[in-house]
Amino acid sequence: MIAFEDLPAGRVLDLGSTVVDRDEMLAFAARFDPQPFHLDEEAGKNSVLGGLCASGWFTMGLWMRAYVDHVLADSTSQGSPGGKDLLWPAPVFPGDKLEFSLEVLSARLSRSRPNLGLVEIRAQADRDGQPVLRSTFTGMFGTRP
Repeated sequence: MIAFEDLPAGRVLDLGSTVVDRDEMLAFAARFDPQPFHLDEEAGKNSVLGGLCASGWFTMGLWMRAYVDHVLADSTSQGSPGGKDLLWPAPVFPGDKLEFSLEVLSARLSRSRPNLGLVEIRAQADRDGQPVLRSTFTGMFGTRP
């Protein structure tokens, strides 16, 4: 089980990879982000994005799934109070293979709850070595007894 003590500053974790599924991408866009360039090939081609592309929120959801599967599902996680940035420096297209990782930027014990650690995390998704997602947020993890 991953606890606060396992997440020191500087630790980098590989969260695996996925290939972007066109049908999942379109279903997400239709329900949550129905902008034309997320739903229609022609609209995507005519946009600055150059083609039908994933919603950034879908891309963040893919990263989150990898984070849950590789860290949170077997951890002392107590949620997150939020983050401070979310960037989509490049579009994501159907069939792209995305590699997911996280880096621990800092880690400290809570001042008010000494059995709780606050871990500042940089989330990243890359396609062919190029970032397509970056985010920084804080995770809360219980300490070991």
